Amino acid sequence: MLHLYKNKENNWKWYQLESADEKEIARIIDENEECKTWIKNIKNDDTNTLKIDTTQNDRPFVEGSLIFDQHTINREEHDMFHFYITEKTLLTVDLDFSKLKNTEIEKVIGQMAYSRNAIEAFFIIIGAIVNNYLDKIDEFEIKLNELIWEIQKRNNIDTLDKIYERRHELLVCRNLMIPVKEILYGMQEGFGTDILEYPQVRQRVMKIERCLALLQDYQQEIDTLLKVEEVVSGHRGNSIMKTLTVLTTLFTPISAWSALWGMNFKNMPELSWRYGYIAALGLIVVNTILLYIYLYRKGWTGDILKGNKKKSLFK
Repeated sequence: MLHLYKNKENNWKWYQLESADEKEIARIIDENEECKTWIKNIKNDDTNTLKIDTTQNDRPFVEGSLIFDQHTINREEHDMFHFYITEKTLLTVDLDFSKLKNTEIEKVIGQMAYSRNAIEAFFIIIGAIVNNYLDKIDEFEIKLNELIWEIQKRNNIDTLDKIYERRHELLVCRNLMIPVKEILYGMQEGFGTDILEYPQVRQRVMKIERCLALLQDYQQEIDTLLKVEEVVSGHRGNSIMKTLTVLTTLFTPISAWSALWGMNFKNMPELSWRYGYIAALGLIVVNTILLYIYLYRKGWTGDILKGNKKKSLFK
């Protein structure tokens, strides 16, 4: 279905189409010769693309495709649209505003109606997409804040899984913003940096920069959480190995004496001694105590034999 929006005051048009509208697309191709290659390619495009053509100095254009929503688990589950922009013409194919949560479609279209040209109108669409990303970042912030305090209370493999889940969500969002950033630069390359003087463009550029800055900051927080987790896991692993080593060492006397008295030699006088059993126990206990004192004075036992402390990541 074709939706055509005309701005008579500033003399520019917005064609909103679906890829199934082949007849309408064919008609628009006749009106815009430079669209022919773009229209042919959109059916094959399944990823982000961008092309800038400034060879026609009197009519430069920017065209491409943008994935504006991506499921965080299923790679194939995503939404995208295709665009073609000149100063006086804006074509969008398969742009579905309903995929953007909390987006007031009438308000967005109303803002586009006051745009001085198609370039400014396109940035309003980009602004609506970035607003959707900012909403997701707000949701991400809540999850991240809960995770930061959960680490203090409970630190285990489930916590590590959650950290990597948050990291994956952040990477997906950053992956969505990179093409938006490329479009921003591509528009300046195609139409000049003067477009940054347009009020609607300048506002959306600030929104893009805010979104990128937030993603950068949260990336640093996630990296910090992972470093903390690595330090804690490394310390606990070393502590476990140290504990096992000390316990093995402390049980060495009983193992050694047990091996000695477990031999089957016929001439072992102490086996028939009346107080041999008690003497053997005493010898093992004394050896163990002396060995522990030696390890303790060397500082090799540390705090491994002490009880765990609550609210501590290391003890």
